[in-house]
Amino acid sequence: MASSSAAAAPDSGRAALLKAFDDSRTGVRGLVESGVSAVPDLFVHPDPYASVPLAPPGVSIPVVDLSLPAPLAAAAAADAARDWGFFYLVNHEALVPSDYPAKALAAVRAFHELPATDRTAHYGRAMGGGVSYSSNVDLYSSPAASWRDTIQLMFGPTRCEAERIPEVCRSEIVEWEAHAAAVARAVMALLCEGLGLREAALEEASCLEGKLMVCHYYPVCPQPDRTMGLVPHTDPGVLTVLAQDGVGGLQVKHTDKDGQSYWVDAKPVPGALVINVGDLLQIMSNDKYKSVEHRVVMNSHEQARVSVGIFFNPGKRGESVFYGPLPEIATSENPPKYRSFTMSEFLGAFFKRDLASKALIEHFKL
Repeated sequence: MASSSAAAAPDSGRAALLKAFDDSRTGVRGLVESGVSAVPDLFVHPDPYASVPLAPPGVSIPVVDLSLPAPLAAAAAADAARDWGFFYLVNHEALVPSDYPAKALAAVRAFHELPATDRTAHYGRAMGGGVSYSSNVDLYSSPAASWRDTIQLMFGPTRCEAERIPEVCRSEIVEWEAHAAAVARAVMALLCEGLGLREAALEEASCLEGKLMVCHYYPVCPQPDRTMGLVPHTDPGVLTVLAQDGVGGLQVKHTDKDGQSYWVDAKPVPGALVINVGDLLQIMSNDKYKSVEHRVVMNSHEQARVSVGIFFNPGKRGESVFYGPLPEIATSENPPKYRSFTMSEFLGAFFKRDLASKALIEHFKL
């Protein structure tokens, strides 16, 4: 796989290398198991970390404390969603048992670290029964592959078949989905209050009903400066609830009041979940909240990184159901900045672009 430069290889040669990697059915973890000492050319990103500087020491994404009185928590969440698009959520014990999300993260790790022969039985790109296990959802369309493997699970609007979830992580994944949904409900209520809306406005728009879980595994990398775990991108949906282990690697792009942009480490904080605004919430809030770029950088740790994210989206998908700026927000004084669209059009636009493209929101701007 490393015999020629992916950038220079003819399309047919690159396609053959991609297919050979995919047909191995063992993902990036399989490369590590085979003893690779260099990042194969398919995974090399040209100068992946040079474009935007890192933040000065001490800069961090904001914290929202659920133990605060509701008006204060709502104000903090709204400020964070407006200025950063990301925040840590702490003191959520009323919604999440003390052994979660750690149990889910450990179970996901256990699956990805099964012997290759056990993993290959689950490998495939089709979401059969609402579940898939593969490497790089955009493997065949991205300029360079990233250093990660993923289990994807659809929990709404149509729920995946539980028996399709690998047994080693099945019960923990199902339980974590229920707890994360409770967190998303609470956060959406805070963000609605921050917009001056009814607490249930986003829930009434079915924004808790569409749910996709991604269980990412970022193996130890022999050359962390040559590849990426996840390229810079924004999330397409309404809200993302992310649990991450203690390894780290998530970075958030922040632009300060002087217009200076830099990457901020969203370091693992014990007891904290990471919440971020998606493209759809930026549209529905008429730009009051913002969806920002983030990425996962490779690290020199001797342990793989594990994260579990759940993307919440509207579940009502009919051709007569339209989404756009919420009518309570878009007024004559604050005219809509986006046109209305169906979820099928929105998802179609999302799947037509590559992951790193920033064109999704622009596609719907007036």
